Amino acid sequence: MRSLANNILFILLLSGITVLAQSQPPAGALPMNAVYVGADGKFESAPDTALLQFNIAAQEDTSRAAYDKAAAATEQVRQALKNNGIDPKTAEFGFYAVQPMYDWKNPKHRVIGYRVVSNVSLKLHDFSKIGAIAQQMSEIESTESQSLNYTLENIEAAKIKATEDAMRKARNEASAVATAGGRTLGELLYASVDISPQNIVLAQPMAMRAAVAGAAAAPPTEGFTPQSVTINAHVNAMFGLK
Repeated sequence: MRSLANNILFILLLSGITVLAQSQPPAGALPMNAVYVGADGKFESAPDTALLQFNIAAQEDTSRAAYDKAAAATEQVRQALKNNGIDPKTAEFGFYAVQPMYDWKNPKHRVIGYRVVSNVSLKLHDFSKIGAIAQQMSEIESTESQSLNYTLENIEAAKIKATEDAMRKARNEASAVATAGGRTLGELLYASVDISPQNIVLAQPMAMRAAVAGAAAAPPTEGFTPQSVTINAHVNAMFGLK
C-alpha cells in the first residue's frame, strides 16, 4: 500500500503538517496533542493459482540414451497436457542438465553413466484439473520430485483489505486512548504501512505410482480444499487530539 501512504504524506505536506519519515517517532518527537499507535491487521483469501512442479530425469549408460529417454518422457508430458485441454506452451522449463555419473568405489572414479535432468513448472487456475494432471504426471516413469503449491497471484485487493483491517484497529486503539484521557480523537496526521504477504500457502507431494499395475489411486487433491492465503499488514498511525 505504498501508494496509499504516499497520498497521505502528500496531502499532509500540502496542509503544512510536519510528517515524520520513520515508522516510529523518536522520543520527544510526538506533538503535544497527538497519540501514536501501531496495529496489526490481516485478510484471508482463497488461492487463485496452483503451481505444479516436477523433474524429468533419466539415467542411461550413454548421454545420448539418457537424452532420448528424457525426451520420450517430455513428449508424454506434452500429450498429458493436451489431453487435459492445456497448451504445453504454458508449462515452463526451469533448467536442463546432463550429469556424468561416477563409480566412487573405483579409485579412478570412472564414468558409469549419464543422467539428464530438467525441471517443469505449470500454473493452473482451473483447480478441477489439478487432480487428473498430478496423477498422470506421477505415472510417467521418468518424473520425480513432484510438488504442488497454492498461491495468490491477484494479491493487490487482499493487501488493501489487510491494510483496512489494520487501520481500523489502529483508529479504535487511538480512540480508546483519547477517551481514557478525556479527549476526542482528531484527524489522521501520519501513517505508514508494512505488508507481509504469505503467498505460498500449501505444499504437498504428488501421488506415488501404484505398486500394482492397473491399481486405481485417487488424485492427491481429491476431497480437500486449498488452504487460505493470509496477508498481514502492520500500520503505524498518529492522530491528533481535540
